[in-house]
Amino acid sequence: MFRIFTVIASGSVAISLAACGGAGTTHTNAAAVQSTSASASPTPTPSATPTPTAPKSTSCLTENATESYPPKEFVCTKTDAGALVWMERSESKKVTDARAAAQAAAAKAAADKAAADKAAADRAVAEQAAAAKAAADAAAAQAAAQAAAQAAAAQAAQEAAARAAAQQPAAPPSSVYYANCTAARAAGAAPIYRGQPGYRAALDRDNDGIACE
Repeated sequence: MFRIFTVIASGSVAISLAACGGAGTTHTNAAAVQSTSASASPTPTPSATPTPTAPKSTSCLTENATESYPPKEFVCTKTDAGALVWMERSESKKVTDARAAAQAAAAKAAADKAAADKAAADRAVAEQAAAAKAAADAAAAQAAAQAAAQAAAAQAAQEAAARAAAQQPAAPPSSVYYANCTAARAAGAAPIYRGQPGYRAALDRDNDGIACE
C-alpha cells in the first residue's frame, strides 16, 4: 500500500510516496512550478519630460515681448480690439503691417482733407476779396460817372447862359439919361431894368440887369 503525501512549500510542489511498514522513498517532481511572488512590484516606466505648449492666442502682458518655441517664435501683439495676445511672428507681422497701413492711409486721408479744406478756405477768401474789390470799383465808377454828368450839366448850363446872353439884342441907345441912381429915384424911374429907358451899365453895379435897385 502506498500513501500519497502532498507537501506544499513556498513556490514549489513535492509529491512523496511511502510504502506501508517500510522506509518511504520520496520523489520530488522535477517539473516544480515556480510562481512569481504576488508581493513583487513592477518596474516603473520612466516618464517623458513634458513638451512646453506654445502660447498661441493666449493673453500676454507686454507688447512686442517674444517667446521662442522652436521652430516657431511668438510675439505679444495687440489685436484690432486692443487685447494683447501671443501670435506667431508671421501672423503678428501681418497684423501690425495691416494696422500700420491703415494708420498711414488714415493719416494721408486726414492730410488730404486738411489741404482741401485750406484750399477751399483760401478760395473763399480770394473770392470775397475779389467781390469786395469789384463792388468798390463799381461804386467808384458810378460816383465818377455821376460827377462827370453833373460837371457836364453845369458846363452845358453855363454854355447855354453864355449863348443866351450873346444872342440877346443890345439895348438901343436911350434918350433918357440919369446921371446917377439918386436922379433916377428922384424921377421915379428906379429900379431900371435892362432895356428900359435910362438903363445903363454904370447904374447896374452888380451887373444883374437891374439898375438902381
